[in-house]
Amino acid sequence: MVDAKMLNKIGSAPGFIAALDQSGGSTPKALQLYGIAESEYQGDEEMFRLMHAMRARIMRAPAFTGDKVIAAILFERTMDGDVDGQPVPSYLWEKRGVVPFLKVDKGLLPEENGVQVMKPMPDLDALLIRGREKGIFGTKMRSVIAQADKAGIAAVVQQQFEVARQIIAQGLMPIIEPEVSIKSPTKGEAEAILRDEIAQQLDKLPSGETVMLKLTIPTVPDFYAPLIEHKAVIRLVALSGGYSRAEACEKLKHNHGMIASFSRALTENLRVTMSDAEFNASLAETIDEIYAASVNKA
Repeated sequence: MVDAKMLNKIGSAPGFIAALDQSGGSTPKALQLYGIAESEYQGDEEMFRLMHAMRARIMRAPAFTGDKVIAAILFERTMDGDVDGQPVPSYLWEKRGVVPFLKVDKGLLPEENGVQVMKPMPDLDALLIRGREKGIFGTKMRSVIAQADKAGIAAVVQQQFEVARQIIAQGLMPIIEPEVSIKSPTKGEAEAILRDEIAQQLDKLPSGETVMLKLTIPTVPDFYAPLIEHKAVIRLVALSGGYSRAEACEKLKHNHGMIASFSRALTENLRVTMSDAEFNASLAETIDEIYAASVNKA
């Protein structure tokens, strides 16, 4: 059973979700944007240590609280780490008022039928149990849609909901993330197919079972309004998908009921060389901008 206080916060509190879940493939780029070149570290252990230090710096920042950041999505290694001697999930919830989520997918299979479905997750139940014991509220898993291929998109959505039911069975809240690439030449058409496929799967959920959705900001504003209104959807959040923060926020303002769950757009102005005062001020400005786009709609 999901935590009632966390569920209330996720379902109704104003704010947005911080995506702090860069994993193996995306970590070098995230560190490079932060100002740490690949030549400055050796091996995965050192890379992840530097990434954890960056994330911990974000979590400690005065502006990073549940007043505007209602949740954070963590990489598995981050969940297993500490901030100031306290396990990250409990630090987020007890010290910052931020609901902890966990990225559970293991990456993507090669593209087929214009999409990339998730790799198999044979150890998922064990990870879910471990996450729940650490205080994790929910999960996130990502697929990618590159083309408006009906069979491919149907396969993505079916897989996402199959895994979501497994997550619900373990007492956690799944965030379903079938990302439509912003570079897709058929982005609008893909979104139309995706919306219909998701609606069909939502209708099949047993009474009382709920999910969250994380989708690319649509080409047509408010295109996902029917999904937001569905009784099985707790919240619909937006990924930045490679848009700059300014562009992502501008697009998000025109989508009512959709809040941010940004990764690169959250950290794009942060640098390792900043003083703590500079870092905290820059992050506070970013949080204010993303919060405004999530709450104050055009």
